[in-house]
Amino acid sequence: MSYQNLRQWLEALRKENDLKVIEAPVDPYLELAEIHRRVIDEQGPALLFTNVHGTPFPVATNLFGTSRRVDMAFGPRPEELMKSLVGALDTMLPPTLSALWNERGLIKDILKVGMKTVPMGDAPVLGVSRSDQPLKDLPRVTSWQEDGGPFITLPLVYTESPSRPKDHNLGMYRMQIYDNQTTGIHWQIHKGGGFHYHEAEQRGEALRMTTFLGGPPALIASAIAPGPEMLPELLLTSMILGEKLPMVENPLGGHRIPAEAEFAISGLVPPFERRPEGPFGDHYGYYSLMHDFPVFHVNHMWHRKDAIYPATIVGKPRQEDYFMGEFLQRLLSPAFPLVMPSIKSLWTYAETGFHALASAIVRVSYSREALVSAFRMLGEGQLSLTKFLILTDQPVDLENASELLETVLARFNPAVDLFIFNKTSHDTLDYTGRKLNHGSKAVLMGIGEPVRELPRAYEEGPIAEIEQMVPYCGGCLLVSGAGYEDEPELPERLLQRLQEKGTEWPLVLLVDDARQTAADQTSFLWTVFTRFNPATDIYAGAEVRNHHLSYRLPIVVDARMKTGYPDELIPREDIVKKVDERWNSYFA
Repeated sequence: MSYQNLRQWLEALRKENDLKVIEAPVDPYLELAEIHRRVIDEQGPALLFTNVHGTPFPVATNLFGTSRRVDMAFGPRPEELMKSLVGALDTMLPPTLSALWNERGLIKDILKVGMKTVPMGDAPVLGVSRSDQPLKDLPRVTSWQEDGGPFITLPLVYTESPSRPKDHNLGMYRMQIYDNQTTGIHWQIHKGGGFHYHEAEQRGEALRMTTFLGGPPALIASAIAPGPEMLPELLLTSMILGEKLPMVENPLGGHRIPAEAEFAISGLVPPFERRPEGPFGDHYGYYSLMHDFPVFHVNHMWHRKDAIYPATIVGKPRQEDYFMGEFLQRLLSPAFPLVMPSIKSLWTYAETGFHALASAIVRVSYSREALVSAFRMLGEGQLSLTKFLILTDQPVDLENASELLETVLARFNPAVDLFIFNKTSHDTLDYTGRKLNHGSKAVLMGIGEPVRELPRAYEEGPIAEIEQMVPYCGGCLLVSGAGYEDEPELPERLLQRLQEKGTEWPLVLLVDDARQTAADQTSFLWTVFTRFNPATDIYAGAEVRNHHLSYRLPIVVDARMKTGYPDELIPREDIVKKVDERWNSYFA
């Protein structure tokens, strides 16, 4: 079943006993977020807060916070349709009458994809219009105590290219609520909305922007989908939905609006205006710092007469975005080989904030073709923000980090299979490069037949200054000693001692707490890949040969917390105590 709007989805969850209505009064400042986080940790139900201080609108959170709920929201049909579309290219090019007849079911599904305009009277989103202080009654949800203020956490931000209106973008970009008429708009680099704003600014024009809240679950999924640039998000929404997306003209002018949305906030983003935004706890698990970003001036807001405000809480993985990310990658993975033919499958890791780590199984039909695939991935849309890329030609389960690492490390030749590129772009939320949007990248490849047996138990004796030595998987050893502030040069000494030992471990990761890091895949990926910059934190013996850095084993990575990194997200103690004391009242 496809769900046409938020309330249909909530009703379905209610019938499945997977929705908890919290009628007790709840403060949107920190308290609501702490409740949400605990329920996520327990794989609990979706939440509907009906008595939130300072707002007449109920707040719905944790809408997609388990794999079961995601499967229920979208079902198998979208993934099956995407696979069929990709598979049909082989049989329908060139098109023949027999091929068209054999794919008639698929063609029927394709004809359902698109948008349809409905009369204004049939669009629930046009129930109420607010032009005077339009944002006044929105819930001021604040997730973390050091946040710069409340922000809209599930905004579906719609823009169009100033020169090509059919070129649209629907993305999810943080919107700090400054007052009742203005918000920030956190347009990161390499994101479609940011491209549209840059184009408008070059023309000296304000960019029209409309933010949708709610609507079909498919609309929310499409806004965060890491799809190829050529795939329009509203068409993706229709494809997931299984029918044309109902749209309505805005009576006050501007973009068309999804008829079943809960809210539609319309206005302009002027050129060259900036305002400090942040800091904010984000999906990397740390605070992103304060920086200047464009400002959204709201002209008016439409909403349903009985509108429900959808929200999420971001923080240290795993949060709600983890489960949506799993679904969207499965959905879109068949399309990536169309854009990048040498890529058989790829995966990015929600545990690392997605952009910090990606992996792929690649075609190798000639020597070094894997490196061609690496360059192609690092030049493709949001994949261009990947910090660490791991490639193999072996049929592994990319979601299983241990299996992937063992496969690559058994085949890895450091002299030709490790590349580090300095002075490149970083994701805006990744501060390991020490300068906003700047950092480095690394590519690690393991191709062909194994060249070594991997050690699985540490049996090489004590290492000076190292307190813990814990294998994570075959060939990958976690170690910990002094922190970065006390011993910033420890990884250089560690490398020298490992070389003197003739260690059999090809990859050694220096972390703050090896045992805790090795606890599970989430802890391992989050701790390691959000805490190092390849160019400054990878250590290995090397020599220059014909302008190529040829590395030698072992490879040491310094993945400790470092001076200048943003703080890790930790709930405020008094809020934790407050929620402890009130817990039973929420679920009475």
